[in-house]
Amino acid sequence: MSQETRPVPAGFSEQQLHTLFDLISDGIWDWNANTGYVYRNPGWYAMLGYPSHSMANSVLTWESVIHPEDYSRVMAHFEAYINQRNEHYLVEYRCRCHDGSYLWIEDSGHIIARNEDGSVARMLGAHRNIDANKRLVAQLEQRNQSLESQVAERTRELSWVNQQLQRQLDENRELAERDALTRIANRYRLEKALQLECERAKRFRQPLSLIAMDLDDFKPINDRYGHARGDAALVRVVDVLHTCLRQQDLLARWGGDEFVIVLPQASLGEALEVAARLRQAMVQVEPVGDCRLTMSYGVVQWQEGEDQHALLARADTALYRAKDAGKNAIAE
Repeated sequence: MSQETRPVPAGFSEQQLHTLFDLISDGIWDWNANTGYVYRNPGWYAMLGYPSHSMANSVLTWESVIHPEDYSRVMAHFEAYINQRNEHYLVEYRCRCHDGSYLWIEDSGHIIARNEDGSVARMLGAHRNIDANKRLVAQLEQRNQSLESQVAERTRELSWVNQQLQRQLDENRELAERDALTRIANRYRLEKALQLECERAKRFRQPLSLIAMDLDDFKPINDRYGHARGDAALVRVVDVLHTCLRQQDLLARWGGDEFVIVLPQASLGEALEVAARLRQAMVQVEPVGDCRLTMSYGVVQWQEGEDQHALLARADTALYRAKDAGKNAIAE
């Protein structure tokens, strides 16, 4: 993210503003929507137990600490406010602390500047610790139930059952979202992740790119050498592709010998560079018999107003252009 000098409210010097933020125990945040830079004061980090300024100065840091069960509700409230459907921004939710626990906070904010087109330019806000109040309410509700000893015992039993159920759900989710052969994301997980990334690209005006690709002339390899060797080749291809990707990128098997890579915060130019590295890396894949393995690549960047289906369709069209160009090619 950009480390440019942050704007200072009128009447305050940079040093005075920093001193003011340092004195405030609540978590103060300052979002420059045009650059993507988010400043958070030491109180914000201390509230959640993180070392001061130890996390990226971006909106993705905020997203990453929101409890998954609260995420959709918080984003809906946030979007309603910045799009002027709500008069105020004030919402309660849970944030993940450094030790893995969750803390209830009250998040409030105010837009202090908009661009000429009405979009947000800058927004200030604060996080307030309301965890003690939330816990107190929970305790009072518990005391209104039957005898405390029976409630505690029942709670322990339910907790154990819930843990077992959660473990089973996690295992089932893992099986449902991974390709059985290659162990990478399957089509179901890809569609979910791509929808989320399209929404994020729209919300924060950040780039998003996609690479659709498949192996050239792979069916004759299966027919000639058998599906067992073909499957082994697919696994080797996935291992090589992974070496060219960032941690936040998602490699998914679309079906058969077709794959898709989701590249968050990547422009078209950056995605084309990734595709070039992928093509070069494929040279390392061991041939199947006398058949050398190559891939064709369709590269596109998300466009304003486009959903995940339209984005995938454009990537697929670009892939066909790469095939028509002679295979082992990159097209956009």
